[in-house]
Order: sequence, then structure tokens, then C-alpha cells
Amino acid sequence: MENKGKREVVVSALQFACTDDVATNVATAERLVRAAHSKGANIILIQELFEGYYFCQAQREDFIQRAKPYSNHPTILRMQKLAKELGVVIPVSFFEEANNAHYNSIAIIDADGADLGLYRKSHIPDGPGKFYFNPGDTGFKVFQTKFAKIGVAICWDQWFPEAARALVLQGAEILFYPTAIGSEPQDGGLDSRDHWRRVMQGHAGANLVPVVTSNRIGKEIIETEHGKSEITFYGNSFIAGPTGEIVTAANDKDEAVLVAEFDLDKIKCKRHSWGVFRDRRPELYKLSNCDDTQYGWTRSSEALEPQTWTHFVQINALPKVKFFLR
Repeated sequence: MENKGKREVVVSALQFACTDDVATNVATAERLVRAAHSKGANIILIQELFEGYYFCQAQREDFIQRAKPYSNHPTILRMQKLAKELGVVIPVSFFEEANNAHYNSIAIIDADGADLGLYRKSHIPDGPGKFYFNPGDTGFKVFQTKFAKIGVAICWDQWFPEAARALVLQGAEILFYPTAIGSEPQDGGLDSRDHWRRVMQGHAGANLVPVVTSNRIGKEIIETEHGKSEITFYGNSFIAGPTGEIVTAANDKDEAVLVAEFDLDKIKCKRHSWGVFRDRRPELYKLSNCDDTQYGWTRSSEALEPQTWTHFVQINALPKVKFFLR
């Protein structure tokens, strides 16, 4: 879509079920990227770790072998070629090996196929995720693409308002969250969908920026030493506008290609007129830099004291492991 006189951008969120075959999943992602492009999309978000099953529901050493170095990563190279062919921006989620460290990472591919750099997931949730991933060391970054300055964060990052605000303070005009979320392996009855969606709608409204979220669908079953573990991913990928309104959304079962158009200059004027950044008082926010243990919160690696039980949901699964709802 030509941008004449306005800074209009069309964003897209993809949603599909993954198999345990990399080639099949990458081919599906490419097919849906092409479908999004045919609908006029300029920036197209693929879901988190789309190359295979979401292995983080179980702790297995063989899954670590799935990590690959950032340099010359085959899926990133393929998406660079695709981005250049179509003239679109594609954030690419992947499991990164970096010497002895492993990260949940995303590379930002610009519309000319250039790799603009990567972001490594900052917040690693309790459970098997901590077995696979080091906490990211990139900090929150924004990327100047052909169509917009964008901020990206990954799954559990999306629950933290500090992350969204840090990105917008650096000039992010749109926030993108690739995600893999559904039922908890230890309790299939837990459903965080509505909470999950409202949190990100809040980020959009509080920062007056669009938010694009891509999640997977389907049931994935993984063998563990304790038997089978399964997650049913609830999809519901969506695009929210700058006041937090849902512009378009998918359901919990079907493959989807969501698109929405935004006028970034119009949104910039709205953000300025609301004054939420003009009226900020950073000198009053020093509390946000404090360790939470100073105010009665116990970190998950510490003993769960009776007076702090309301801060956790503890699920009887692996010994000495506490899971947050996420």
C-alpha cells in the first residue's frame, strides 16, 4: 500500500497450529505471510517459536539441540528472502544458541530483506522455560523499519507494563508480541485468555499505540519421563488500536490472517493530546526499581511463606517448582 500524505501502515497477525516438523511449519508460515501480503499487510507477525511444538511444557535435554546460532539461521535466511520479495517486514521468532547460552529470540527483518538485529526475551517464566532459556541480555529495543518504528517483546514479557512503556519511551509506534499460550500442563482447566487479552489492551490504551499479538492454536502433546504432557493453545490472536479497542481478533480453533490499518501520524497526535507522556513524573517512580522482596513479595526461588501465599498459584507438578498463571 502506498503511503501518500499520511503515515498509514497495515499490520498483520498470523495464527496457525504447529506440527513437530520444522519444514512443515516454516512452509505454513510462508504461506500465511503471502496471504497477509495479498491483503495489503506491511508488517507481519508470526507466532512465538513457530518452527515446532512448544517444547517448554516439558524439561528434556534433547530439546536443547533444537537451538541454532543467530548467524546464518536457516529460517531467518528464508524469511529474509521472502521479506525482500514481498517488500514486507517480518519479525522472526527462534530458539537461539549463543555459545553456552540459549535464548528465546526474535530477529527483525526489514522490507528489503535486511536483518535489523535481534531482541532476546527478558522475562523467563517459572517451569521448564527456565531450563531452556537464559534471561535476555539485549534490553528492550526498538527497530526503525521501512514502515514504522516498532517494539517487540515475547510472550511472558507481555504481562509487564514496564516493558511496554520502555519500548514506547524509546519511540516505538506499534508493539508486537509473538506468543505461545494456552492451558497449563498441570491444570488443563486454567484459562487465562481474557486476562491475557485485557493486559495487552491496557498496554495499548496506556501508551496510545496499536498492539499486535500472534498466538498458536491446537493441542500439543509431548512425552516426558513422567508421562504425556499437553497444552491446548487458545489462539485468539488480535490487533488492538491505540485506545485499547479490539480492531480484529481470531477465535481459539481456526487458522487466521488478521490485518488492520493505522494512521501513525493521527495516532501520534492523539498520544500527544492525551498528555500521558507529557505529564509523566519519573522522579516519583523510583519504587519500580526496587526489589519486590522489600514489599512483602517472595520470589519464586525462595520459600513460600504463609503470609505471601496470595502472590502465587502453586500447582502440584514437578517438585519444588511454582508456576505463575500466564
